[in-house]
Amino acid sequence: MDKTLAISDLKLAFKSYSGLSEVLHGISLDIAPGETVALVGESGSGKSVTARIILGLLQRLPNARISGQVMFDGRDLEKLSEAERYALRGTAMSMIFQDPTSALNPVFTIDVLFHEVLKRRDPSISAHEARVKARAALEEVAITEPERVLQSYSFQLSGGMNQRVMIAMALANEPKLLLADEPGTALDVTVQAQTLKLMADLVERHGTSVLFISHNLGVVREFADRVYVIYKGRIVETGPTAALFDNPEHPYTRALLRAVPRITGGGIPDISEDTGDFFAPMVVHS
Repeated sequence: MDKTLAISDLKLAFKSYSGLSEVLHGISLDIAPGETVALVGESGSGKSVTARIILGLLQRLPNARISGQVMFDGRDLEKLSEAERYALRGTAMSMIFQDPTSALNPVFTIDVLFHEVLKRRDPSISAHEARVKARAALEEVAITEPERVLQSYSFQLSGGMNQRVMIAMALANEPKLLLADEPGTALDVTVQAQTLKLMADLVERHGTSVLFISHNLGVVREFADRVYVIYKGRIVETGPTAALFDNPEHPYTRALLRAVPRITGGGIPDISEDTGDFFAPMVVHS
């Protein structure tokens, strides 16, 4: 089966006056059609820059040095022109950002923003046609007053409502790949659980492949089919979600799992026993 996304030996460094600062050290991962794959690790481990390379956003930076191969739907993205890569964004691949309120332009109503999103796939779509599709998309994410939301600005809506709007926009053009970068981080846990459940139901219904970027293993356990654990720009462990949670083999994975908050007990998790070589060979669960 062809992979929706296949990354091989991806490296990233930034050039500065003091030399090259290496960020990614040859990571490889793949996602099958309709599969949800999580990329987990602490802040600064290289999760978000990986997503931005897939979208082609870092390639435009003059100080970025990128090597390796990124295949999307059978196409080598590095061989595409800037115009071809731009045409993929918002159509064949979409992204949900961490903070929905700041990601939505506060100058325009949700109605206008939705029209712009839908024009990415169909430039000739009228405002009326876009409004009809936007209303249906908002109803899909359980927004009960779509007309009110469409006439609102992002700053007039709650964080949870803005996140639902972002999910609806990201899936409106039925992308083959959805990049979800810490969705729900800015929300309280109850609203976060509701929105992630909605997103999971929608991507399953549309058959969308998902790269789910998170540091929260509790959320990942409920959402992902497979997991890649990244530490300081290296993939240190990967496997099916259940197998990785039941038998984490890398010390960094065990440290992340021990840091998941629990209802019982108290204090700061003791991860002192999880010491050792974090850069040991990658562990793959069969």
